[in-house]
Amino acid sequence: MMSDRLGSLEREAMARLAAVDTEEALARWQRGYLGRHGAVTDAVKAVGTLPPEERPAYGRRANEIKRALEAAYEARAIALEREQEARRLAADALDVTLPSRPAGLGRLHPVTAIMRRMRSAFAQMGFQVYSGREVETEEYNFTLLNMPPYHPARDSHDTFYAAQPGMVLRTHTSPAQVRAMRERGAPLRVVVPGACFRYDQPDASHNFQFHQMEGLAVGRSIRMGDLLGAITGFARQLFGEGAQLRFRAHYFPFTEPSIETDLRCTVCAGAGCRLCKDSGWVETIPGGMVHPEVLRNGGIDPARHTGFAFGAGVDRIAALWYGIPDIRLLLENDVRFLGQF
Repeated sequence: MMSDRLGSLEREAMARLAAVDTEEALARWQRGYLGRHGAVTDAVKAVGTLPPEERPAYGRRANEIKRALEAAYEARAIALEREQEARRLAADALDVTLPSRPAGLGRLHPVTAIMRRMRSAFAQMGFQVYSGREVETEEYNFTLLNMPPYHPARDSHDTFYAAQPGMVLRTHTSPAQVRAMRERGAPLRVVVPGACFRYDQPDASHNFQFHQMEGLAVGRSIRMGDLLGAITGFARQLFGEGAQLRFRAHYFPFTEPSIETDLRCTVCAGAGCRLCKDSGWVETIPGGMVHPEVLRNGGIDPARHTGFAFGAGVDRIAALWYGIPDIRLLLENDVRFLGQF
């Protein structure tokens, strides 16, 4: 009878499925029984050759066997995958009792290392660290520092403006001067390290992001000689007693009088290179006496107190300290370069 043939086909298919042990053998089994021309598929199609009265029972039984074999096929595929995974894991067994590879020690970034040296040098002069804001208001970044609305530094080709109106990425660390004076009053002696941002054309001594360490001292009878002494003392602490400095008159709207400090280039020993633009000197520490209007904006009476301020260029000082010919290398994050320090 046809029903007996279906039972024999089911037992045969199940027995062969149980013996399958590879994905290739499973695929052959599937084609041989459940494929388009498989034995079970042909058995289901054979219902049309039977007498009408036998077709319902035969069709139900054939479909039951087909569904049972399809379920068994899926189960065997999952079991086979697990068996193969278990064999792979056994072949690639890991001995967790073995010691791991030692992790390499991290290094300080050259800018971070120099900033720490600078903070230590100024700490010996009595300066405390004050934290400024990288995103500043135009008022603190420009207006309170004596920069009028028409000042070219406010132009969009020189300053990064934030989406929120009236906010900028600080172009220098000087906004912290007014904030520190308003918060702490006088006498005051602070340094403000941090990143600054300008639309500068990158070259060996400029970049669109750079680091400064602002210095501010406010008190009675502070003079230009105190500023020159602080800069000279700092340079000698960092570069030794033989450090060569050059002071030049300059102009800044928030200091009066103002100076620019040049350090003898240590990369080329003054012979001329990319960093010093073949001049033998590198501009590093601009500064001057705090403008009376800036003192007033900070809540300090310029008739009773005076002060000096400076903005040391950390990246250039790092380049001089380590002998790096191009400050752009400091922000490229090339581990081959950074691993040398």
